[in-house]
Amino acid sequence: EEYVYERVLATTVRQVCREEKLKADEIQAIFDAVSEEKREEKWLSIKRVGLDEMSTGKGQKKYRGMVSDLDKKSLIEVVKDRTQEILIESLMVQPRAIREKVEEVCVDMWGGFEKVIKEVFPNAITVYDHFHVIQMVNKKLNKIRYKLGIKNRGIRHLLLSNRENLTKEEKEELSMIFHDTPILQIAYEIKEELRQIYQRTRTISGGTRKMRSWLRIAEIFYGEICTTIRQHLEGICNYFIHRTTNAVMEGLNNRSRVILRQTYGLGNFEHLRSRLLGANH
Repeated sequence: EEYVYERVLATTVRQVCREEKLKADEIQAIFDAVSEEKREEKWLSIKRVGLDEMSTGKGQKKYRGMVSDLDKKSLIEVVKDRTQEILIESLMVQPRAIREKVEEVCVDMWGGFEKVIKEVFPNAITVYDHFHVIQMVNKKLNKIRYKLGIKNRGIRHLLLSNRENLTKEEKEELSMIFHDTPILQIAYEIKEELRQIYQRTRTISGGTRKMRSWLRIAEIFYGEICTTIRQHLEGICNYFIHRTTNAVMEGLNNRSRVILRQTYGLGNFEHLRSRLLGANH
């Protein structure tokens, strides 16, 4: 059974059928059974969880809920839909003793996650992924750039890249643009200051103090975003406890999308779930 399971992961059910002279439903049954055993093992001793979503296809509005062990960098559950009710129902299957051991859950700012965390992981704190916060600010900075009529080729890349990653020539080009549009420079410097807070702060008290100070200045350019950050400030600043992020999910989701393409979407959700969990261990 273990051999069949590994062969399916490496190839396809159809290929293993040809190799082992077994029917497709027999191969699938073996694969699903072994996958379920491994999924249960994954939940043991988990402390930091990542919750995210994955679109089932380009242009579609159907999302799968993706649950990961951030420390082991593995996918531990795939949920059929990303609604509160289905997420809670699917995750509550795990014994309460296991769920109570979870200390942190990292998510984006989708409003539905808060209730899920409270119901499923009663002892966990919420950590809002700092990449999501930076992304919101970057999008607003790009809108400011567009409204100012700055449409130079490559300017978007220069503005949104981390300053330390720019070449000397790119920094000089950015300086020339700022010389003519000082307002854009101020908005850019505010964005960079937020990144520095994330990079250099090591305590939750220091992070909270710096974030509040940043919000007072940033509100001039990033008003709506600052309101959102204030509403989620505690969870945002919880990042500074262990610097927890959902970066693991990006790699897992990319791998999962490859599997979706290779298997032509796998119409049967349970088969898809088994395949994704097996490939992202």
